[in-house]
Amino acid sequence: MKYVMDLLEDTGMLDCKPDETPIVENHKLDVYVDHVSTNKERYQRLVERLIYLSLTRPDIAYAVSVSSQFIHSPSEDHMVTVMRILSYLKSAHGRSLLFKKNEHLDPKSYFDTYYAITDRRYMLGYFTFIGGNLVMWRSKKQNVVSRSSVRSEYREIAQGVCEILWLRWLLVEIEFRLNAATKLHCDSQSAFEIANNPV
Repeated sequence: MKYVMDLLEDTGMLDCKPDETPIVENHKLDVYVDHVSTNKERYQRLVERLIYLSLTRPDIAYAVSVSSQFIHSPSEDHMVTVMRILSYLKSAHGRSLLFKKNEHLDPKSYFDTYYAITDRRYMLGYFTFIGGNLVMWRSKKQNVVSRSSVRSEYREIAQGVCEILWLRWLLVEIEFRLNAATKLHCDSQSAFEIANNPV
């Protein structure tokens, strides 16, 4: 909370009007030829501080990842997006991750992808719970352009299995025994059919 308050004070956003969401829904942010430039050093410094904050605030992770894509050529529109994240933090500065003890410690992972219209690449997003507590999350743009959403979802499942295997290995290393298989949830039936096909 102190880090958020210091960030708002340093940027002069303590008296701003709070926003309910960290980014505008269906935003159309991109790099345009006729964009109005902004202070590049200030933008980079703000995005760096927000990246650090997003390690403990998954609610701003997506908005920060979008803002960080334009760190080399920021415009006024991009700075408005960063300022919106700050005004959202004012309304949600007391939020944080809550870890609680549950009756089970079963790991579960959820994966999804969506198509980014601006550069025709898919964005992978996942989060993993252990015993109902969020322990891992990530969003990453895929390096290659997929020709179909099924291929992209299949890559997502493969990435998810790697993450789950790593997590299970880590838990064994700290002498935590898992009794059940880890569940991986994905909304693509076609990708599951490909994964289950031994051919």
